[in-house]
Amino acid sequence: MHETVVETLQRTLVQDLSQHVGETVLLKGWVYARRDLGGVQFLTLRDRTGIVQCVGSHLEIPMAESVVQVKGKVVQHPKAPGGYEIQIAELQVISRAVEPSPVELPKVQWNVNPETLLDYRYVSVRGLKERAALKVQSVLVQSFREALIDAGFTEIFTPKIVSAGAEGGSNLFEVDYFGERAYLAQSPQLYKQIMVGVYERVFETAPVYRAEEHATSRHLNEYLSLDVELGFIESDEDVMQIEEMVLQRICKELADKCQKEFDLFKVQAPVAPERFPRIPLLEARQLIKDHFGYSVGGKDLDPEGERLLSQYFQEKEGSDFVFVTRFPKNARPFYAYYEADGMTRSFDLLYRGIEITSGGQRIHEYPMLLESLADRNMKVDGFEGYLEVFKHGMPPHGGFAIGAERLTAKFLGIQNVRYARAFPRDRHRLLP
Repeated sequence: MHETVVETLQRTLVQDLSQHVGETVLLKGWVYARRDLGGVQFLTLRDRTGIVQCVGSHLEIPMAESVVQVKGKVVQHPKAPGGYEIQIAELQVISRAVEPSPVELPKVQWNVNPETLLDYRYVSVRGLKERAALKVQSVLVQSFREALIDAGFTEIFTPKIVSAGAEGGSNLFEVDYFGERAYLAQSPQLYKQIMVGVYERVFETAPVYRAEEHATSRHLNEYLSLDVELGFIESDEDVMQIEEMVLQRICKELADKCQKEFDLFKVQAPVAPERFPRIPLLEARQLIKDHFGYSVGGKDLDPEGERLLSQYFQEKEGSDFVFVTRFPKNARPFYAYYEADGMTRSFDLLYRGIEITSGGQRIHEYPMLLESLADRNMKVDGFEGYLEVFKHGMPPHGGFAIGAERLTAKFLGIQNVRYARAFPRDRHRLLP
């Protein structure tokens, strides 16, 4: 090994190989796969930008997931991943794997139990699809931030240890806070409303916690919530327009920056129309019954109702997004702004058959908040800190929240939301 020669070369990334055809390059990464065909060795190297096939002879290739550096010549090869191949001149092991990988990353989609992928997430997250999903999520969150900052919003950071639930429910994780009872925050809702009194337009990207003993493909007990709140609105229509703008920006950025990730999942990048369809809840329930012969159960839309309503608007208007508006008071949190007919200025946003957002206008007047709490037999105790700000003047305001993992999963066609998070937390999983 001529280390002095290697050191004179700058590292080249896999994504840049097309610029170096015929040249000698230095690559660094992991052994993604290896095979030996009659004395000719093939090494698939993975770095943060992709994979490339490397070929040589009389090599001692370490086991999968070892860290290596390869010096070699770049040649075009139409059958190789990415269309290029490295003819190995020198191979050096930087960090040797000391035991076989618990999952063979190139073969996980064919022969690995899905639960095994989560059990060994510290390795399986290195897989091409797994990291592609997380890259899409990263761009999604970045686009969310940039869209709101450009629209005059300020990013805020709120407590995740709280004295009471934001929605007055019982689905809270209790923690011992120096001998006092406290909880992990199930939403930044109360704090982001308080901060509207400071900046008028605010947002946060942070984890939230729900102590719900569900085991479905669409729920997590910890997830990344993308929260927005804005003041001086006329109605929930202003909030919906902001969400349209944000999702349009997200979809555009994903199409521009993540095409290879969508290609890997064999799906099209999402497209957000200029205006999303809107339909009141009661009309939606009647439409589903009249058009599909299905009676929606419960006071909201059940999962089948969401699927059928989305199908209708996709077929009739070509939109994968649809706002469902005007929910009754008993289907919404205590802070939802309601009118004399008992309906709230609130909405859900459905995307391809699943709810991705809940939002609307909030109550901004102190007497109305007290009345709403009393109507639900909820005690003021525990909400004093939140209620206090409404004694000192708050503008009409509203907002929404998006679950980053659920939206990522829907964009990519991932069937279980747990695989749209690096290290998911559900009722059965605390490791890794």
